[in-house]
Amino acid sequence: MGIDIRLAYTVATSVIQAEYLMKVQVIRSKRRPPRFFVNMPLPLAAALDLEAGEQVQWQILGRSDLRLHRLVARPAKLKRKK
Repeated sequence: MGIDIRLAYTVATSVIQAEYLMKVQVIRSKRRPPRFFVNMPLPLAAALDLEAGEQVQWQILGRSDLRLHRLVARPAKLKRKK
């Protein structure tokens, strides 16, 4: 008898989960295959402390689930109290 990891994951993420609706965009150029883009909303990028040029990797968890993985994790910035 053990803990169902799916339940633990759901409980852990439901506290801080934020949802943003995004549309997949495509660019079609002559003599090039189509390229798909998903833009990240500024509040989400700020919450993750992402910076321009940072390398990330998509992981496919299923047909409807993706995970964005930061390749090089930087130390969290400390917020100073005034």
